[in-house]
Amino acid sequence: MGRRRKSGGASPAEGEEESSQTKMETEEEEVIGSSDDKTSADYYFDSYSHFGKFTFTFTFTLTNSFHFCYNFYQVSIFFLSFFLSGIHEEMLKDVVRTKTYQNVIYQNSFLFKDKVVLDVGAGTGILSLFCAKSGAKHVYAIECSQMADMAKEIVRVNGLSNVITVLKGKVEEIELPIANVDVIISEWMGYFLLFENMLNTVLYARDKWLVNDGAVLPDKAALYLTAIEDAEYKDDKIEFWDNVYGFNMSCIKKQAMMEPLVDTVDPNQIVTNSQLLKTMDISKMSPGDASFTASFKLIAERTDYIHALVAYFDVSFTKCHKLMGFSTGPKSKSTHWKQTVLYLEDVISICEGEAIIGSMTVEPNKRNPRDVDIMLKYSFNGQHCQMSRTQHYKMR
Repeated sequence: MGRRRKSGGASPAEGEEESSQTKMETEEEEVIGSSDDKTSADYYFDSYSHFGKFTFTFTFTLTNSFHFCYNFYQVSIFFLSFFLSGIHEEMLKDVVRTKTYQNVIYQNSFLFKDKVVLDVGAGTGILSLFCAKSGAKHVYAIECSQMADMAKEIVRVNGLSNVITVLKGKVEEIELPIANVDVIISEWMGYFLLFENMLNTVLYARDKWLVNDGAVLPDKAALYLTAIEDAEYKDDKIEFWDNVYGFNMSCIKKQAMMEPLVDTVDPNQIVTNSQLLKTMDISKMSPGDASFTASFKLIAERTDYIHALVAYFDVSFTKCHKLMGFSTGPKSKSTHWKQTVLYLEDVISICEGEAIIGSMTVEPNKRNPRDVDIMLKYSFNGQHCQMSRTQHYKMR
């Protein structure tokens, strides 16, 4: 995905005649999107296919009517391994992410020294390695993908096999050789905090193995919303379908509107305040708490146009000696999570001090809980335009 292009940020001139789109007044609320659609499982065969084995079988018909099937198992594993390596390289090179975890573990050894630690979704085992170096009595690293085999080798070559045990499989299907752990650590967060995340797996491990006074790290997460001016990029991504090399492909435009864009937002594009949507206490919450409806009020800090809302999240480690954590917001150092952009059907001409009022409903997709369904309701009653609308988004 390419870098986000900076938009012009032009403000609507006072008294200037505006386009019919920005002047549109909707007396009846309009609904964009639908509730039924394919999930990522339809494209990737199952919800764990990003990380598991799969086999392709193609059938070819030759001119001599000879039919043969070729099993692409080895080919698929080759590309899957490359894909996994790329994912883990990106995460390890995310300095904000990795250094924060390293600092939390190294600077708060009292949380780990002589403790039994469970690393949920260990990947390469980097967090387990940090914990071992910080004095953990033993670390159990659970990883369900093929990377578990690499993690075992990484642990061995670093001389920590006596401290770290890598277990290959799903947390829900594995039995630990001990009854309880003192600490659970995990980098469970996904795009938009909740897309393809491992939160429910962390909560399952917490309820099954964590001692009563144990620590879950990180233990707090918060989701925020703001609004941006983004004319140039919206025109390239959405309006593009109106005229594709002289042909009308606007039927795709509706689908494109429903697909949130994960990208880096220029902080200069931000027009409004940021609104806290949801806080999560991982040490206490239940799986159902990840589904929610939250209201918001975004107040313009300058006169401009608004083309999209932007969501981002913060993560905190409150058990540390001093509060530690990081933000994925557009005003913070960039991470591999970037931000999540939800384009609006309308272009909102907003003046400083005016507000967009609405609510956002977030819930796992019923067919594939690793996907996220989002319903956005918003209304605006400003000097230059008025509107009320409902839009649906699907993170797949």
